Amino acid sequence: MINRQLIRTKIVQLIYAYYQNGNKNIDNAEKELIFSLSKAYDLYNYLLGLIVAVTKEERHRVEVALQRAHREGGEEPSVKFAYNKFAVQLEENAMLLDFMSQQKTTWEDDIESVRKICNMIEQCETYQEYVASADSSYEADREVWRKLYRQIIQDNDDLNSLLEDKSLYWNDDKDIVDTFVLKTIKRFDPKNDSHQELLPEYKDEEDKDFARKLFRATILNADTYQRFMSEASHNWDFSRLAYMDIVIMQIAIAEMMTFPNIPINVTLNEYVELAKIYSTPRSGAYINGMLDAIARHLIDTGRLLKSIGPSNKHVDTSELEEEQEDASDEE
Repeated sequence: MINRQLIRTKIVQLIYAYYQNGNKNIDNAEKELIFSLSKAYDLYNYLLGLIVAVTKEERHRVEVALQRAHREGGEEPSVKFAYNKFAVQLEENAMLLDFMSQQKTTWEDDIESVRKICNMIEQCETYQEYVASADSSYEADREVWRKLYRQIIQDNDDLNSLLEDKSLYWNDDKDIVDTFVLKTIKRFDPKNDSHQELLPEYKDEEDKDFARKLFRATILNADTYQRFMSEASHNWDFSRLAYMDIVIMQIAIAEMMTFPNIPINVTLNEYVELAKIYSTPRSGAYINGMLDAIARHLIDTGRLLKSIGPSNKHVDTSELEEEQEDASDEE
């Protein structure tokens, strides 16, 4: 589940923090990186657990409504969503049960938040159409949860705030973890019963090594990489740049130099996107031009044995001088 996009994001955050922290211990910082990534996997399981918690709450509501109907002679409620086949399979999933059994906190501790989500679900059109439909297939049950997750859980500010309060590590994780939850819902197969495999923490050991190697290469070769920046940018004054821009470029150069199988354009695109999120409004364009120039300089001088496609759109860094200086002052 922990993919390279998430790894790059965590490394940008933690290397920035590493340089801001006066006590620079690379071993402790690396442990913090691995722990931070493991917390993202915890969030993945915790969000799957939310589906189970909602299902249990809906089942409780149905039981109360059934008792009232029997007692007062009213219309019995639909039990379709409370016993949704996909949700029941997830509730019985061995991997998720094992994870939840090891947690100190559960969704029962935040039952009011669960109830609020249930209310939102019951009021939405997707739920109403599902309950009214005669389709009782597993596929329909799985699909309704995929839709409800996107509509109710994926962009839920109250839920996001709750999760951030539970763990500082989850501040920026939910967007990408949501995509993995949706992928998991889609992969569920009724034939697998309780033994349906959830996504593994890492696809393979290579991705975990990628995190460690990139982190260490960035820090241990910082002076060399900053010299590359200076050479390619005609001795640009780094004191006038947003500090996050320097960190992002340093990590990008580390990736280009350390991992021969990752195409240069992949690296450039990944860090340009991160710059748009974590630095100034125009940092993406600036870093795109700078990294393109640095990569070509390293190739031309024989220090980078990779190929690169046609030059990206030229960025005149001199036009950004004033803005970058202002950003540096703001930090």
